[in-house]
Amino acid sequence: MDIFEAIILGLTQGITEFIPVSSSGHLEIVRQIFNFSTENFHLILEFINLGTLLALLIYFRKRIWKILRDIFKERNYKTALNIVITCIPAGIAGLILGDFIESNDFFGNIFTVAAAMGIVGIIMVLIDKIPHMSHLENEDHLTPARALIIGILQVFALIPGTSRSGTTIIAGRIVGLDSESAAEYSFLASIPLMIAVCLKMFLSDTGRTFFSTNMGPLVLSNLVAFIVGCLALTFVMKYLKKPKSLQSFGKYRITVACLVIGILLILV
Repeated sequence: MDIFEAIILGLTQGITEFIPVSSSGHLEIVRQIFNFSTENFHLILEFINLGTLLALLIYFRKRIWKILRDIFKERNYKTALNIVITCIPAGIAGLILGDFIESNDFFGNIFTVAAAMGIVGIIMVLIDKIPHMSHLENEDHLTPARALIIGILQVFALIPGTSRSGTTIIAGRIVGLDSESAAEYSFLASIPLMIAVCLKMFLSDTGRTFFSTNMGPLVLSNLVAFIVGCLALTFVMKYLKKPKSLQSFGKYRITVACLVIGILLILV
């Protein structure tokens, strides 16, 4: 991993991790455009979560502190329990299917990535026409059953191109949240999973060896991802306050998917 690759991947991760357009899909597209090596690419993708995780922790620091205060001072476990419930399906699925998805050519195929981007984009565009559960004022009013629905739909984010934030924001809308509240809950619920991914990498011999060998570029990539991620997170939380904001991201996803598939069909 060289400096150029570190900067490009950090920029891509920072921009697309929080905007619901699929960071994994864009990282794969960028890899193919710049012909970056596939060797250890999945390790790079997991390590550059560190920068965007830090961006999340800083941006939502007050909200996280409130959740912790509710747990230890108020003995109010509702939001924390809902987040745990949401994380369980994806956590289990990741442990069981993670290595299979990483090693299977179908899931790493650019056609699969583009198709997943397009399908989720269509759902975003049609989100207001999809049946919704009764309206909730904000994420604090989620029930455990609705939190579980979000968690189950989050499992689909294991497929490159779907987008973890995209699937959970869609799920949040379906269970009755508006786009802004769905995004906030989506990002809060991603924190335990991102921490788990980072810990897994540092606890594995392969991960530690790769990090020590590529420490400089990985630190740079995470620094870029952190700075850009903070800006992207601020943008997306403000943008989702607008009506039809999710549909705009859906149209972008469909456009990118069509362009990628069209170019690939021409080249085949």
